[in-house]
Amino acid sequence: MAIDYQEKIPNNVDLADDRRLRRALERWQPAYLKWWEELGPVESGDLDIYLRTAISVEPDGWANYGHVRMPDYRWGIFLAPPEKDREIGFGMHKGEPVWQSVPGEYRSELRRLIVTQGDTEPASVEQQRHLGKTCPSLYDLRNLFQVNVEEGRHLWAMVYLLHAHFGRDGREEADLMLQRHAGDPDRPRILEAFNEKTDDWLSFFMFTYFQDRDGKYQLASLAESGFDPLSRTCRFMLTEEAHHMFVGETGIARIVERSCQLMREHDTDDLRAVGGIGLPIIQRFMNFHFSICLDLFGQEKSTNAANYFTMGLKGRFQESRIDDDHKLDGAVYCVPAVEDGRIVSQEIAAITASNERLRADYTRDSQRGIDRFNKIIAGQGVDFKLALPHAAFNRGIGAFAAIHATPAGEIIDEARWNRRRDEWLPTDADKDYVNSLMVPVTEPGRMAGWIAPPRRGIHGQPVDYDYVRFH
Repeated sequence: MAIDYQEKIPNNVDLADDRRLRRALERWQPAYLKWWEELGPVESGDLDIYLRTAISVEPDGWANYGHVRMPDYRWGIFLAPPEKDREIGFGMHKGEPVWQSVPGEYRSELRRLIVTQGDTEPASVEQQRHLGKTCPSLYDLRNLFQVNVEEGRHLWAMVYLLHAHFGRDGREEADLMLQRHAGDPDRPRILEAFNEKTDDWLSFFMFTYFQDRDGKYQLASLAESGFDPLSRTCRFMLTEEAHHMFVGETGIARIVERSCQLMREHDTDDLRAVGGIGLPIIQRFMNFHFSICLDLFGQEKSTNAANYFTMGLKGRFQESRIDDDHKLDGAVYCVPAVEDGRIVSQEIAAITASNERLRADYTRDSQRGIDRFNKIIAGQGVDFKLALPHAAFNRGIGAFAAIHATPAGEIIDEARWNRRRDEWLPTDADKDYVNSLMVPVTEPGRMAGWIAPPRRGIHGQPVDYDYVRFH
């Protein structure tokens, strides 16, 4: 399905034939551009950036690469191709044709799902808006801006659904997307992880590894939806989300590689004197980002999640590949709980455990990257292993919110937590040190001293290509 770039708002949803919807979106567009100018990447408007722009929604040959100014980037609305005779794959409506319009009885639940997902997209742009001023290379600067423009387009995707299917309520929700801001004490973003600071590149790579991976699992669950416009929207968003996780995983891997090189070159574990990021600091940043992302999945036992599944609005990850009745009648699932000061496994109705199953899928996926980082460390001959912390560590939502636990999963009292938390979470000194390394490097091919170069460039270009051109 080709995308019509002749329209003011590029799209493949026939906006030209729906004048009312087109006018509504065109009225929203100036507010979006104003938001981008005020809260998007700082001091970036005059840069020519080697960006990827979607030109089709087909799997092959879907993107074009070229130097573009971000204010000229063509944000738009792109849905994956429809599947002929697609049926709802789970819940009480399993086997029925998918819905092309919002079922009236599920209107508020669908709107809530779309708004919560949509709110994360501009939030991440706001969190990352100052990073361009401290880029470790032009390669990384380009990747940051690619992530930013695609998060902006993902916001457009959710706003389209609100405008197209929810009338006045949808338009009001779309306006609120631009009025909440990451970290704003009065009007914060909906999910707490999207109010945290992301003011250094180690945090950015952790963000794109962990938070964007949460995005992958949330979008994949929504892509199962019986509401077909939401499913098609999320299926195309997943294509772009994969790049964001690539940026995070390769970024962390390159920092790990460079840290090991510096340890060997200088025969020291303390890299502060030589301008590197020590592996224990990387571990503490990892502990923080992974734990706050576990909270994004919600309660282990959730009536809301059960309702979404039963209604056919939000499925499980890769629902069609799961070998069960897809209705979960009488099925059970084990979730963690705390009883008498111990972490135990508790059997509950599987239909109420959708959040926990998704969190488990996410954890397994996250671990694969940690295994790859540890192979880099072992290959450099360094005796250190990175590890994901236990699910009970540093949690603010769910069964573990009321306790303190070590990264190994040992429940401890508050006094011991306060004495030892600086061993496990980034300290102010860690953050200050990492920030002290954030000195921009903008000569093509050069890298900051704390990160290794990438294995290859972007879209066949060399690593020393001028991915960002300054004027």
